[in-house]
Amino acid sequence: MASKVQVNAHVPYTSRRSTIYGTHYMAASTQSLASQAGVAILEQGGNAADAAVAVAAALGVTEPFSTGLGGDCFCLYYRVKDKTVYALNGSGRAPAELTIERLASEFGIAGDAIPAYSVHAATVPGAAAAWVDTVLRFGSGKLDLTSILGPAITLAEDGFPVGELTSPFWRDRAELLLNASPNGHELLINSEGPRAGEIFQNPGLANTLRLLARDGARGFYEGPVADAIVKSLQEKGGVMTHADLLAHQSTFEDPISYEFHGYRLHECAPNGSGLVALMALGIIEQLERSKAIPPVCNMGHNSGEYLHLLIEVLRYSFADARHYVCDPERHAVPVCELLSEAYLQQRAALFDPLRAAADVTNGSPLGGSDTVYFTVVDDDGNACSFVNSLYNGFGTGIVPAGCGFAIHNRGNLFSLNDKHANCLEPGKRPYHTIIPAIVTRGDDLFMSYGIMGGYNQPQAHVQVMLNVVCFGMDPQAALDAPRICIQVENGRIAVEDGVPTPVQQQLQQMGHNIYMETGLQRAVFGRGQLIRQTADKRTGTRVLAAGSDPRADGQALGR
Repeated sequence: MASKVQVNAHVPYTSRRSTIYGTHYMAASTQSLASQAGVAILEQGGNAADAAVAVAAALGVTEPFSTGLGGDCFCLYYRVKDKTVYALNGSGRAPAELTIERLASEFGIAGDAIPAYSVHAATVPGAAAAWVDTVLRFGSGKLDLTSILGPAITLAEDGFPVGELTSPFWRDRAELLLNASPNGHELLINSEGPRAGEIFQNPGLANTLRLLARDGARGFYEGPVADAIVKSLQEKGGVMTHADLLAHQSTFEDPISYEFHGYRLHECAPNGSGLVALMALGIIEQLERSKAIPPVCNMGHNSGEYLHLLIEVLRYSFADARHYVCDPERHAVPVCELLSEAYLQQRAALFDPLRAAADVTNGSPLGGSDTVYFTVVDDDGNACSFVNSLYNGFGTGIVPAGCGFAIHNRGNLFSLNDKHANCLEPGKRPYHTIIPAIVTRGDDLFMSYGIMGGYNQPQAHVQVMLNVVCFGMDPQAALDAPRICIQVENGRIAVEDGVPTPVQQQLQQMGHNIYMETGLQRAVFGRGQLIRQTADKRTGTRVLAAGSDPRADGQALGR
């Protein structure tokens, strides 16, 4: 007689995907072809950093509405040799000739922010330099850029079949590409986005990648690619110059972190928004210590009590992040103070276990969810957690002629209030939503993970981490579990299909303005990847377990 299968008691098994296990290496991304590119580099002797750049480049080919050389990126790297987490900030800066005053007087742009699809929302793309710097600083030294970018070049030149969940988002942005740029057709087929299974070739991007492989960052920020970028923006009235491109550089920084229940979550420092996730965990911990709530790990997963707690602490955290997070080179960000026990206690004191707070003005997140996240762990135990983004789908929609990518619109996140810490200034980096994460236990790597999706990202970081740490879920189940996401419209809360109806009713009774998202609209909850490292209890052998979000076309691969 067959025994009954034991399922996770905390969440119903709703995925058709299984957690992937291995003992040597693992790569997980939103596109299976990109995950394969990472594995190919690992099998050639590259390490996690080399493989991550290969994945980033392949994603720029296979999912160009989300990511690519026209955008920015952030990287966390766990180096097993010294058991240390390092951070790379690959975000770009505003043009030197762009000011709030000029936007108003010359271009008629005023209000709270630069319009999302305005040419003036384009900041200098930082991804190209960051890819090169990731390899130079963290790479194995065994492979050159030509080898690392080789899989992506082949995909772009030979073509690839477009994914089932990729196609509708690509097709949805066809009109933007055609209206925003005379070169938009280069990323379309007969003026339309490709259909699922249709072959898409991008020879322009193959050539751009070859220049980057041959000349390093100079191949992007100087020469024909730089010329095409500047021309495409200036033709639309933009003020970016060759000097802006030449001035760009990545920065290597210390990550910020918070230890929760023995697990330390590492995030990139501002101008990234990982601070939100750390503050949320800190506020939960203060509420536990004061006994204002029962231990969070004892709450029912996705119960009304639990989701109410998450919504409230995330609101408090966003309120502070939206006020303080900015380019730290221009304005001090009080990270230590915000994560101090005394301040977290103050924020915890706002919590009402029975009622939703009145609208937290600065804590109602804004939109934007077109990004890719991916992660790689190599045979030696190094891990690379990486996020690369155009912000909105295809960013500004502006395509430099013959280059094969669109330019992002991250400048939309600047404030046009000159008194705000995140106000637009020449050469300044904007507030950033994209955030990779790494969790350590002691000094050892526990998991490398992230979830793309605009302001959803720190919210999902908290939910997925608690799924693993508190509720014992394996990586795939942790990503499968239904999520919530705070939205901007009247402080509404998106609740994913799968959260029980009685729980939704309970949240409404507590004062939360909720609505349910289903189908493709579940993209608002992001698309995550997760690799967890543990050891077999009997043999001591390292075991890697990976999951890839069912809300995307992705795949985890390993050996």
